[in-house]
Amino acid sequence: MEGENVSFPSTFILLGFSEHPWLEIPLLGVVLVSYVLSLMGNSSIILLSLLEPRLQTPMYFFLGHLSVLDLCVTCTIVPQLLANLWGPEKTITSWGGITQAYLFHWTGCTECALLAVMAFDRYVAICRPLQYTLIMCPWVCVQLAATAWSSGLANSVLQATLTVQLPLCGHHLLDHFFCEVLVLIKLSCGDTTANDLSLAIGVIPFTLVAPLLVLISYTFIAKAVLKLLSAEGRYKALSTCSSHLVVVIMYFGPGIYVYLQPPAKSTQAKFMSFFYCIVTPLLNPLIYTLRNKDVKRAWKRIL
Repeated sequence: MEGENVSFPSTFILLGFSEHPWLEIPLLGVVLVSYVLSLMGNSSIILLSLLEPRLQTPMYFFLGHLSVLDLCVTCTIVPQLLANLWGPEKTITSWGGITQAYLFHWTGCTECALLAVMAFDRYVAICRPLQYTLIMCPWVCVQLAATAWSSGLANSVLQATLTVQLPLCGHHLLDHFFCEVLVLIKLSCGDTTANDLSLAIGVIPFTLVAPLLVLISYTFIAKAVLKLLSAEGRYKALSTCSSHLVVVIMYFGPGIYVYLQPPAKSTQAKFMSFFYCIVTPLLNPLIYTLRNKDVKRAWKRIL
């Protein structure tokens, strides 16, 4: 059956972390706690950005979208991971796997574009403060967010659709803890040149252009901050960017590592994906709220 072409299987077997069975119970506890905290943290940011008038600004508008993306990633990947870590069954239905592949690729690409948009927002706020309300008007913010979501969706539909049309070999073992395009391609016993080329071209706007736009934005921001005469002004400008900069490094680092230089060992790739799917959605709301006085004041008023 190894070399035989078959139709798309009804189920996939997710090997997950089965090569380290002693890790499964500790990981179950970590994933469960992270899942609950991620749901609470990201939901609270969305709630605050909708209910608190002082947080209805472009910065918090985009931050709300970032939280929606984190919730989508968490709810797409984590429930299945918890089920696989808890019981002996390590399977996922084919439609569940296809849904994971589409949604994970969509949210991943959209988040790359959204982080670039948020960097542009910070650039306008610091380098063009007098024109900020004119440039970042509500209609422009909606257009930028829609562009991020639609570009991610277009790339996801292209890559995932090409992947599910590949002829598969007899086995349906996925050496991962969820269904991802890169892993599904490895199941094919046909020619994957078109898929590899499409994937390589498709990630350019998200893993090369988006980080480059972030770098350019922060280069101009750094120049503007250094020109400020007031130490208090420099501190205030840097504090508004530090949270976003930490999230950018934390997000693009693993993504670029996995997609532009795939790890030789599958275990290494799994833990990089684990960081992105589990840790990042947990840390994002903490990073944006722990040092943010506006969010703290909003919570106090609501509570």
